[in-house]
Amino acid sequence: MTVESRELSYAQAIQEALAMAMERDERVFLMGEDIGVYGGAFQVTGDLVQRFGESRVIDTPISELGGAGVAVGAALLGRRPVFEFQFSDFATLAMEQIVNQAAKLRFMLGGKVSVPLVMRLPGGSGTGAAAQHSQSLEAWLAHVPGLKVVQPSTPHDAKGMLLAAIEDPDPVMFFEHKLLYKMKGPVPEGYYTEPLHEARVRRAGGQVTIAANSIMVHKALEAAEQLARENISAEVIDLRSLRPMDYGTLIDSVSKTTRLVCVYEGTKQFGIGTEVSAAIAESAAFYRLDAPILRLGGADCPLPYNPDLERAAVPQVPDIVAAVQQTVRGGA
Repeated sequence: MTVESRELSYAQAIQEALAMAMERDERVFLMGEDIGVYGGAFQVTGDLVQRFGESRVIDTPISELGGAGVAVGAALLGRRPVFEFQFSDFATLAMEQIVNQAAKLRFMLGGKVSVPLVMRLPGGSGTGAAAQHSQSLEAWLAHVPGLKVVQPSTPHDAKGMLLAAIEDPDPVMFFEHKLLYKMKGPVPEGYYTEPLHEARVRRAGGQVTIAANSIMVHKALEAAEQLARENISAEVIDLRSLRPMDYGTLIDSVSKTTRLVCVYEGTKQFGIGTEVSAAIAESAAFYRLDAPILRLGGADCPLPYNPDLERAAVPQVPDIVAAVQQTVRGGA
């Protein structure tokens, strides 16, 4: 059976997933600051309050800790809340509820309860929102046992992974890069889910693996196009899920290409690329390497407000091209 697709933006795909989940399951409801009449800080919830009413699309006070606590409590009582932070940076105000409650209650109560909660976290740089509204904090939450952390990079995955996250019995941290909201791509019309534990090979290649997440997947693909004109064949892996991470796909790719470049927007030190690098170093793929693993992450500084400085603080396409050239031409 052919599944019809049409072009949707990343934001439209998320809104469609939310609507489908709410139509399918009356336990699903939305919470967050300005998600009702205003339609969300990035207009993602749109007209859902008109469609489902204020009892299921709930504007919360400006208290991330309080809202997150209500969401955790509702999940414990059998509801399936989707809580939206205006910016992922503001999750820092709710870390008690995320890290000490949502992530640990199933364990602490002997598996007798679950916390089926989704937290949507718009993050990343590129909008001139300055240091307190532009961070990439996914590595923080990926460090916490009990949480699942995902970062879809396409409209197709945004819809499918959000529906899977809402179905999941455990808390899922759903990171959405702000620059992806307007990006368009094919999205199937019906209800479907995407796995929360699988990476995707976005471009096959034979000389070097580029492991990337979120917006960096698209920059890596653009870099791979340029590198192909230099006869450098790069394989691009979209991590998609950070916890659990799909180590098998990474190990298989690096075993084949014998080189690895990790590209991520978060600060280079202690970031997602550090985990990817360590996983390869601890695997049989390490013995296949023809060059040192290279990490290309964000600068060790708060995100600047100035647009030129902001771009300089995170990897861009020319940086990825140069890193791969160094790895391929200088490492063998």
